[in-house]
Amino acid sequence: MAIPSYPDDRSSAAPPVAPDALPGIWRGSELGRLPTTAEPTGWPVLDRELPGGGWPSQSLVDVLVPQPAIVEWRLLSPALRQITARGGQIAAVAPPRQPHMPGLQQMGLDERRFIWIEAQTPAERLWTTEQLIKARACGAVIAWLPQARAEQIRRLQVCAQSCEGLVFLCRPDTARHESSAAPLRVHAGFGLDWELRLQILKRRGPMLDGTLTLASIPGSLTGVVTPQMLRPSRLFSREMPANAMGRPVPAPRSRRDAALQ
Repeated sequence: MAIPSYPDDRSSAAPPVAPDALPGIWRGSELGRLPTTAEPTGWPVLDRELPGGGWPSQSLVDVLVPQPAIVEWRLLSPALRQITARGGQIAAVAPPRQPHMPGLQQMGLDERRFIWIEAQTPAERLWTTEQLIKARACGAVIAWLPQARAEQIRRLQVCAQSCEGLVFLCRPDTARHESSAAPLRVHAGFGLDWELRLQILKRRGPMLDGTLTLASIPGSLTGVVTPQMLRPSRLFSREMPANAMGRPVPAPRSRRDAALQ
């Protein structure tokens, strides 16, 4: 019995597709390409290190800080200013301190586009944050969730995937050692020369060693700070004379102490 023969299809097979040409595939040594849009952070140095060139939409951003409600506004205000300029709303959930509206105005934020929501318990904060994300009515949601657990953050990340606005979770820097479903995690603090010091702990791409320095002088001080005070570190690094103001002066000795010596 003759064995039927079949044409050799190897010559007509489709050429192999390079991994770079497949959607959703990215090399671990390169920054990932976001399938969604990104909002420029307002810090060009930072934009160059983030996938998509800015804060990602449809995603959580974990912002870890040593002291709450201080660094966050300085870091996020450039992007928030762009959002309010387009008519977007900014919702702040349970900030530890009452937002200082004159200070926010000096950063360029429109108070008419700002919503401050008080939530006392961790459950209320989580519920409020989730509802705002699901409503998709805000240009940005900033929530202070110091006690959020990993599974709760994972749930918020699932909700954020259908939200076109930005979602920032502000948490203590001790959370850097905990797992988080947020695709982007940054640690922010202050430097000596008015700058912000930023570490990217997690991103879609290779690990970033070192710290980013973001030049930042509070708006209320731009017209007050002298040229010498623009770099306070230079003043502190100089050796101060013995009679300089602010140098500790030994307490005067009593007659009894002098007699004993």
